[in-house]
Parts: sequence; structure tokens; C-alpha cells
Amino acid sequence: MKKFNINISGGGSTFTPGIILMLLDYQKEFPIDTIKFYDNDGERQKTIADACEILLKERAPEIKLIATTDPKEAFTDVDFVMAHIRVGKYAMREQDEKIPLKHGVVGQETCGPGGIAYGMRSIPGVLELVDYMEKYSPDAWMLNYSNPAAIVAEATRKLRPDANILNICDMPIGIEEIIAKTQGLESRKDFEVDYYGLNHFGWWTDIRDKNGNSILDKVTQHVSRYGYTMGGDDLPGEEASWNSTFKKAKDVQHLDPETVPNTYLKYYLYPDYEVAHANKEYTRANEVMDGREKFVFGECQSIVEKGTAEDTKLETDDHASYIVDLAKAIAFNTKERMLMIVENNGAIVNFDPTAMVEVPCLVGSKGPEKLVVGEIPRFQKSLMEQQVGVEKLVVEAFEEKSYQKLWQALTLSKTVPSAKVAKDILDDLIEANKAYWPVLK
Repeated sequence: MKKFNINISGGGSTFTPGIILMLLDYQKEFPIDTIKFYDNDGERQKTIADACEILLKERAPEIKLIATTDPKEAFTDVDFVMAHIRVGKYAMREQDEKIPLKHGVVGQETCGPGGIAYGMRSIPGVLELVDYMEKYSPDAWMLNYSNPAAIVAEATRKLRPDANILNICDMPIGIEEIIAKTQGLESRKDFEVDYYGLNHFGWWTDIRDKNGNSILDKVTQHVSRYGYTMGGDDLPGEEASWNSTFKKAKDVQHLDPETVPNTYLKYYLYPDYEVAHANKEYTRANEVMDGREKFVFGECQSIVEKGTAEDTKLETDDHASYIVDLAKAIAFNTKERMLMIVENNGAIVNFDPTAMVEVPCLVGSKGPEKLVVGEIPRFQKSLMEQQVGVEKLVVEAFEEKSYQKLWQALTLSKTVPSAKVAKDILDDLIEANKAYWPVLK
């Protein structure tokens, strides 16, 4: 069986060790020759890479690991690029969240003004990775889950239309794992779903067990009472912000009780509640920096100091399993059914054909084959049209370096109450992002 060469772009990410652990779990099904870490912050990457090198030596010494900041070395002779970069790191995420909150608007990583700011930083970073891949390994596939996935997907559709890039998100996967637990099932792979929407902006319309029987009614009843929790209690091991998000899903679900919603819809449908309950001084970014960031880097440093990973507490992540499943589907033409972010082009028949929608696809060696969703209801369609307008305006603003279009994007966002507030936020974001955004005209 062929052994694959993998590039992990964002080698210094806290998610990288989880991907390595998942790749190790899949070694028999998806054998690997070489893994290359690529990051523009070599110092940050070194801590993760040194720990992963020890991990690989102990569990799969035949796999070679290369950590580099040189694009040519990183992208030459690879089969897959697994991209999860964060341009500006958590320091800029903190600004994305706190600047809108200062103006009484939702401060969130991928939704509203914060997501727009992050998108303006992510677009050039992801396009650069695409260009490196096409230059040094033109037959490779990029599996991109860099956020904000919706804006990044629109940018790659418009600006790199012929690239071998698949845009994915782990958010539905995490929710499906919770749904499985609430229904007494082993994992999300024990059922099949129908789903449509945009990234971080969608609805499940059916969930069927392995015998084809719908369990949607049971799931909707549970979510309407408890959200995505086991019985109203906090989920063990989850941070406070996530437990709040999982519980709020019940209020989102009440707007359309026959479907099951993506959790992030709360930011668009209940923005006043989110702002009222936000801590303007200590946001999700601070929670991550004090939690996941310290834990992962502390564990990696401990591995390096001890010279062994035998007792490490590092674990695989939901999105790690999904990305390896996706690589297998491409490599072995498995036609696995997966949720992907793809150009609509008829999947949702009463919706913009150029919109990047999140729908079930059958994935094989030629990429995703969309499954037809059909027509969608007016409520969801109208919400989605507004949000697609935001995403397209952001990409146009980036391409044209247009202040006007970025102001329009912020004004159009359902999280922003007026054009004046949008302008005030934009001016603050421009100041904060001087090192990352193009100069707007």
C-alpha cells in the first residue's frame, strides 16, 4: 500500500498533536511516510514539533518528521496539505472579540465583526498556502479548516477557482458526537444526516440510524428541552463558554422545532443576549489562552523535558478524525458521505448558485460530489442570503482594498445594529489590524 506524505500547515497549532495522534490511530488504513510541519513562527512550532517527534519515535519510528519554515521544503513532494492556520494568533483573536464588545456588539471568532476581521487576515494566509502547494506539489489536495471557514471558502472559490482545495469544519462533527451520546449511540458514525446551510450557520433536517430509521423526533425533543447537553447539566471537560453555547441551542431550536440547529446561530438570532452575558474583559480568547494553549504547550514541554510521551495527557480531537477520514476518502475513493463547504451550484435549488454552502457530499478521488438538498424554507433562505452577502462583500473588499465594501459587509451583518456602529467598529478594527490587512481605500 502506498505511503503518504503529509504537510501540516500551522505546525505550531495547539490542534497539531491531536492530528498526529489520529494519524497514528489510522496507520493501518492510511500509512504515512513523512509528515512535514510548516509554520511562519519557527519558535512556536519547535515546541510542538519536538514533542511530536518523541511521540512518533515511540509509537511509529518509521514515520519521518520534518519541521520547517521554508515553503519549498515543506510543500515539495506531499500528497495532502492539512491547513489550520491562525493569522495573528490568539492575540489578534482577543482584539476580534473585544473591539465589537466595546461597541455593544457580539464579539466572536467567526461571527459578526470579529469573523470579518479574522477573515481579512486569513484570506492572504490561506491563498499563500494554496500557491505554495500548486508550485511545489501540483497534484496534492489541501484539506483546509482554517477559520473563518465561510469567508476563506468564498475567497478560494473566487480567487483560486481551479485549486485542489476542500473546505471543511469540525463544528457539525462535534455536535453530532454529542447527539450520538444523547441517543445512547457509540459515535456519530452510527447515523447518517441530512443538513444544509452555510458554515457555522446550518440546520439538520433528518438523522437516520444504520437501519434507515429516522431518530430526528427524539433528537429534536431532547434539544428543545436540554440543548446539546445530557440533561441540562454542564458537559464534563468543557469550558464555561462552550457549556453556555450548548445550552443556548434549545432557544435557537424553538425558532424551527422540526430541525436541529448549528450552535453558532445563537450569535445571529440572540445577539442582545450574547452581548449582555459576555465578559468584555475576559472573552473566549482569554479562556483558550489560559486553558487549551497552556495545557497543550505545557504537555509538549513536559514530553521534551522527560524525553518520553508515555504518560502524556494529549488526546485526539473531533476535527482530527474528520480530516483523516477526508484524506482517506480522497486517497482511496471511498465515496464517504461527509459535510463539506462547496459551491452551491444546484444543491439548494432556490439559492444563489455561487454561494459556498455546507451540505452532504460523497467524497472520492476527484473531490466532493454534492447531494441535492432541494428547496429550503423562506426563514432559513432569507437568513442565509443575508449572511452570504456579508461573506461575498468581505472577499470583494479584500480583493479591491475597498473600505466602502467592508463597511457594507459589517452593516449587513445581522449582529450589527446600524451603519454608524458598523463604521465605528471598522475604524477600530483597521487600527488593530494594520500589520495584517491591506490598506483600504
